[in-house]
Amino acid sequence: MMRTTLRSVFCLSLLVSLSINAADKPAACTDAVYRGFDFWLGDWDTFDTDAPGKPSVARNTITTMLDGCAIREDYRQADGMRGESFTTYDATRQLWHQSWVTNRGELLILEGKQDGRRIVLSGVDRDAKGQRTIEVSWQPQGKEVREIARISRDGGTTWTPMFDIVFRRHTR
Repeated sequence: MMRTTLRSVFCLSLLVSLSINAADKPAACTDAVYRGFDFWLGDWDTFDTDAPGKPSVARNTITTMLDGCAIREDYRQADGMRGESFTTYDATRQLWHQSWVTNRGELLILEGKQDGRRIVLSGVDRDAKGQRTIEVSWQPQGKEVREIARISRDGGTTWTPMFDIVFRRHTR
């Protein structure tokens, strides 16, 4: 009987100790640096800035996942193209990382930094013309978010526009 009581007391004190230590441990991804991309969270209609007054070209839903440690993008273009990205802040390297994939077999890995409220990511991939560097930036503009992409085929010496879109809150 005495052993059972001692064992029970030991187990109870161990559980209390573990729960206190867990409560003392700060939650992951709560520092302000992890919130740098939060301006992009939401349900958006996507508009081409080169075609003012035209209907939305895509629906884009941006949500947090993994207890706020990552952002998931679900992009659905009107022509059937779909894409998803997963974005996270890598504290060990002090940069943002994004992996983008589409239903057309495309993969793009982007990494970069925050510059004020603007996030700028870049990566290298290949297309039919060869290797290219892609730079993408996101910036809040009032209640909207603007995303601009450009391409360089000479290592960043010269750039050509890829797209320029603006996200506006989805309206039903």
